[in-house]
Amino acid sequence: MRIVDARHGRDALADTLQEALPPGSEVAVLWRDGYGGVAGSASLGASSSLAHRAESLLTREPLTVHSQRIEASWTTSESVRVGLAAQLPAALAPEARQMWLDLARIVIGAHLVALRTLARAESLEKSERLQQALFEIADLAGSDLELADMLRRIHTVVAGLMYAANLYIVLYDDVRDSMRFLYFADQRDTYVAEPDRDIHVDEMPNSVTVALLRHGEPLQGPSEQIRERLGVPRDIQHGPDSEDWLGVPMRRDDRICGAIVVQSYDRPDVYGEEERALLAFVAQHILTALDRFHAREELERRVEERTQALQLSNRDLQAEIIERQRAERLQRALFRIAELSITSETLERFYTQVHDVVSDLLYARNFYIALLTDDGERLEFPYSIDERDAARETRKLTSGLTEYVIARGRPLLADRKRIAALESQGVLRSRGSLAHCWLGVPLFRNESVVGVITVQSYSPAINFSVRDQELLTFVAHHISIGLARKQSQDRLVSAHAELEQRVESRTRELAQANAELLSQIGERLRVEQQLTHQATHDALTGLPNRSQLLDRLSHAIARAQSEPQRTFAVLFLDLDRFKLVNDSVGHSAGDELLIETGRRIVDAVRTGDTVARLGGDEYAILIEDIDGPQVAEELAQRVLRALGEPCWIAGREVFPSASLGIALWHPRYRTGAELLRDADAAMYRAKSSGRDRCAVFDEAMREEAVRILDLEADLRRAINGDGFVAFYQPIVRLDDQRVIGHEALLRWRHERRGLLTPGEFIGVGADSGLIEEVDWILYRQVMDELARGGEGYISVNVSPRHFRSSDFADRLLRMIDQAGADPHRLRIEITEVALLDDVPRALRMLRTLRSHGVLAQLDDFGTGFSALSYLHRFPIECLKIDQSFVSGLVGETQPESVAVVRAIQALAGTLGIHTIGEGVENEAQRATLRELGCTYGQGYLFGYPAERMHIAPLRLAVTG
Repeated sequence: MRIVDARHGRDALADTLQEALPPGSEVAVLWRDGYGGVAGSASLGASSSLAHRAESLLTREPLTVHSQRIEASWTTSESVRVGLAAQLPAALAPEARQMWLDLARIVIGAHLVALRTLARAESLEKSERLQQALFEIADLAGSDLELADMLRRIHTVVAGLMYAANLYIVLYDDVRDSMRFLYFADQRDTYVAEPDRDIHVDEMPNSVTVALLRHGEPLQGPSEQIRERLGVPRDIQHGPDSEDWLGVPMRRDDRICGAIVVQSYDRPDVYGEEERALLAFVAQHILTALDRFHAREELERRVEERTQALQLSNRDLQAEIIERQRAERLQRALFRIAELSITSETLERFYTQVHDVVSDLLYARNFYIALLTDDGERLEFPYSIDERDAARETRKLTSGLTEYVIARGRPLLADRKRIAALESQGVLRSRGSLAHCWLGVPLFRNESVVGVITVQSYSPAINFSVRDQELLTFVAHHISIGLARKQSQDRLVSAHAELEQRVESRTRELAQANAELLSQIGERLRVEQQLTHQATHDALTGLPNRSQLLDRLSHAIARAQSEPQRTFAVLFLDLDRFKLVNDSVGHSAGDELLIETGRRIVDAVRTGDTVARLGGDEYAILIEDIDGPQVAEELAQRVLRALGEPCWIAGREVFPSASLGIALWHPRYRTGAELLRDADAAMYRAKSSGRDRCAVFDEAMREEAVRILDLEADLRRAINGDGFVAFYQPIVRLDDQRVIGHEALLRWRHERRGLLTPGEFIGVGADSGLIEEVDWILYRQVMDELARGGEGYISVNVSPRHFRSSDFADRLLRMIDQAGADPHRLRIEITEVALLDDVPRALRMLRTLRSHGVLAQLDDFGTGFSALSYLHRFPIECLKIDQSFVSGLVGETQPESVAVVRAIQALAGTLGIHTIGEGVENEAQRATLRELGCTYGQGYLFGYPAERMHIAPLRLAVTG
């Protein structure tokens, strides 16, 4: 700290010491603290030479003793160096000199202590004011004030810490290179801030604010000096100059995102280092407050969107409920019609009851049924209820509405206007009372029209809709069936004996139907019980399912939280090589193995433990009230031993095994799903360690999970930044080593771990779904490289995931077009899996790309399914021989590898395409490939992947 004289009079300390000396004496005292600050005091009238002498004593001890001068220097316990010099009018006795020196040491020491105490008090007061200001800013960020009001109050808070009559806050977007003035308060500048307006920095080339954002560090001083220092010309459009100007940038993750500026027009040197540090500290809290304010606005917007979505869902649900109610009414009506065709005593009674059924579905106060006679020349009305036409007599066929429906064989929905239009066309002539709205639907028998069922309205308030037409059409079909059935019954009544037989048969049918109904009721009760059981149990094994296990885990967690002495564990089990059983002896045999596995686990665990099947070949065991982890491990070993016993499945002896993970209860767990997650992770650790064993979840696994999460977070940040780069490995012609193309390989410049290859992060990228975005970043860089011109092609790897996207080809072609690249210089490398995943789609994509000049290469050929029956159908330019075969061309596996490569060369020759050998690392491999007929090669022998492409032919020794 810097020690200064804090008294009212400039020389109070020296005057006090002078009073203890004879009149006419002069005193000068100086001190320097541990930080290099120098301060002091001199008596009135003391000469400057005496002050210089005292200052020199700060670096040395007194040299000689003078009778009329006292000199002393010492270092206090607080590491403060003191120099004291006194000029006397006459000599003092040695005892008096020593007494005065002792007194001076005490007085100076007390004075220094007082100065330190005062400095600490001032520092504490400033700290309290700063803390209070930060609390107020935090409170304002959480309030419901509008942005302008919040910033106005923040201005007031800053003004309480320093001179801030002129203050403005600006936000900066480094992506769009624009800024917005959120707040602007100034005594002289009349500018009015527009918080929603983006101002591109090119619009303000002579702005000190823009220079501050570019500079990235705090700036302080007169605005004219700052402009001169940064090379900013004077521009009166940006306001008047200030005597003192202080600007501090606001940062977020090493990025400049804004600034806060205060200035004084009439007083210089208002701001110093302390104000700069204070404003920088407050600026970050203001940025945090703005972030919280914008986050709250975004949350409110999302809540509003969610509310609107819920309202729409509610309306859809209400409509669905109404539709279901309508369907239920229709179903009851159809059941009723079917029943009436059996139970009605007469046709007249049947018609009446059908009318009642239709009336429950739509307006049917005016209703009639018209039927063609057997000869088809007359129209009779066996049933008619009408407000105006009391009776309808049988008539010959004319051109009425009913006959119009019979002739067309389709329903007719007509209001008065359409009826008039049909009459004017001469198509029909209305009979009887004129209806306001008329709806007629044909009745069919064996696909022939036999009649019409009609409803009509005489009131403008009642109209029929298309939905009513569809409903009546559907009902009419069942009425036709019921009517035909009823008419058939009536015709059979004529024969008494036959009637008796039918009555007896019908009685038996009814009895059987009644028995079936009772059986159905019992079956329904049984089904309800079965559904209740199925909701909480696995259908195959009868064990509790995931839902029931999670419920029991929730109860176990609640008990462990309320009773800390109680503990439990979860065991996660997965059968080893279960897919082999399914693929070899069938899924039914696999089901038998799953059932046997569940039975063995239940037999191996304790009474009261919960065994659940989670799905597939995964099981979980909840064991409660255990004394420690050894109990869980012992039970796990017992389960593994029980599963390891051989069993007969589908006539074959099978020796099953499993991998088992254990997660012990810990207070950090909040849900059962978290326990299952960690037990699952431990299970995978056991499986990767060799299967048929168990593993306990520990901190190492947790750290691995955290590492994966961190890597995923870094991956997301790298996608938004520029961390991914394309490296290019040359592809050469084997005979003369000339570069004919490059393969683009992905690399990640990690901010901490350096350059990473895909093998170090592609797994996390694939699991999180981010790898597709990374691929498109690589594709964009390749397009830009192609757009710069040059010779040779560049190939990019395309995963099967891209081929599942129907718009991949169109998107890639758009990217090529936007970059201005030559599509004939681009190749895509795909695997056999991508081709066979969806053959028609893959074929369409490859043909689309080829039609635009983008050719396809089959990568890693020979390692996949090698479906040769499909290969000739695809427009493939070349086959890339997998490096596993190339590496085997030299060494013990040479015969086999040579045979494989020779077969691939023969296949390529048959298809009329060339080949590229991958992973060529030595001259022997290159020579062998040439002998086998391979044209091109790629590998470390020709060049390592690099950011810049090989543009000149390689100079390698060529042999053979």
